[in-house]
Amino acid sequence: MSWTLGLDQLDDLARGAAILGTGGGGDPTIGRLLVREAMREHGPVTVLDPDEVADDAFVVPVACMGAPTVMVEKLPGGDEPVAALRALEAFTGCKADATMPIECGGSNSLIPLIVAARTGLPVVDADGMGRAFPELQMETFHVYGIPASPLAMAGEHGETCVFDTGKDTKRLEDLARRVTVGLGGGAAIAEYSMTGEQLKRTAVPRTLSLALSLGRAVREAREAHRDPVEALGEAVAGTIYGHLRVLFRGKVTDVERRTEGGFARGRATFAAFEGDSGLELRFQNEHLAALRDGEPICVVPDLVCVLEADTGEPITTEALRYGQRVTVIGIAAPAIMRTPEALAVFGPACFGLPYTFHPLEDRLPTSSPCGD
Repeated sequence: MSWTLGLDQLDDLARGAAILGTGGGGDPTIGRLLVREAMREHGPVTVLDPDEVADDAFVVPVACMGAPTVMVEKLPGGDEPVAALRALEAFTGCKADATMPIECGGSNSLIPLIVAARTGLPVVDADGMGRAFPELQMETFHVYGIPASPLAMAGEHGETCVFDTGKDTKRLEDLARRVTVGLGGGAAIAEYSMTGEQLKRTAVPRTLSLALSLGRAVREAREAHRDPVEALGEAVAGTIYGHLRVLFRGKVTDVERRTEGGFARGRATFAAFEGDSGLELRFQNEHLAALRDGEPICVVPDLVCVLEADTGEPITTEALRYGQRVTVIGIAAPAIMRTPEALAVFGPACFGLPYTFHPLEDRLPTSSPCGD
C-alpha cells in the first residue's frame, strides 16, 4: 500500500537509513536538510510499495556518487539529482514514472525524496543493495541482470554527461568514478533505469519502510528509557533481515582514514570497556568486516553498524573519532544478497578481503561476550 512521507518522519527515516547504510551512503544530516527544504517548498512525497508499480512503468533510481568525506566538506546544492534524472530521460527518450534509491544508505536513501518532491514523482519503497556499497556494480539489479547503462551524471556547476558501456557495469564504474573525481569528488547520478517488472524481480523490497521503522524504534526507546539496541533487535526480527547481534561494546582507540580514487578507505580499532578484547573494522566508504581479536565475526554482505553507546545514534565512517563510546552491531543481509551470484559481486573477495562469507547468525548464534 502506498503511503505519504511528511516532514515529521524525516528524522526517523534518516536515522534508520544511516543504520542500514553500514557507515556509508553519505551523511544523513546533509540528506535530511536537503529533503526538508524540498518538501517545505513542494509538499510531502508519495511512497509506492513495489507490488503497486505497474509492470511497464519506467523507474529511474537516483543517488549521489563520491567519497563521503568530500560531501561533508562540500555540500551539494540539491539541484543535481533532478538534473541527472532529466539527462537520462533525454538520452533514453522515456519519461520516468517513478524514482527510487540505488542504495539504502545514510544520505542516498533520501536523495530520491528530493527528486520526488521537486518533480511530483513517487518513490518506490525498495533499493538495489539493502545497505550501502561503494561501487556501482555492487547492486542486486546488476546481480540479476539489469544493466546500469546508460548512466547520467550531474555536477554542482550544471555539468551533465551520459555514459553507455552496455552490459559492462564495472567499466561504467571506472569511468564514472574518474569523472566524479574530476567534478570535485561528488556528483549526482541516475542509472539502472528499469521496468516495474524488473524492479519486482531484482530489488530489495521495502527498505524505506524498514529504515523508518528502525529510526522510530531508536527514538521511542530513548524516550521510554529503554536500550535502543534491544529495540532495534525487535524491529529487525520478522523482517527479511531477521537477525541482529551485538558485536562489541567499547571505545574508539584509533581511526586511519584516507580519501583516494573517489573512496574513503581505512580502518578503525576499538577497546572493550572491560578486559583486553579488541575490535577492528575495515571500511571502503562502508564497513566491510568486523574482526574481534583478529577473527572475523561479521563480513560483507552482512551489515556492520557503529552506534553511539548511550543514544543508539548511528555513526558514519567519516564521523568516527578517537574516544567515542560505541556499540557495534551486525545485521544479517536478506537472502537475495547472499546467493552465490550476489557473493560473486559484493562478497568479501570483491574487496580483497581474505575471508569466506558465513552468515552472521551462524558465526554468532548469540551476541558477542563483549556485547553482554
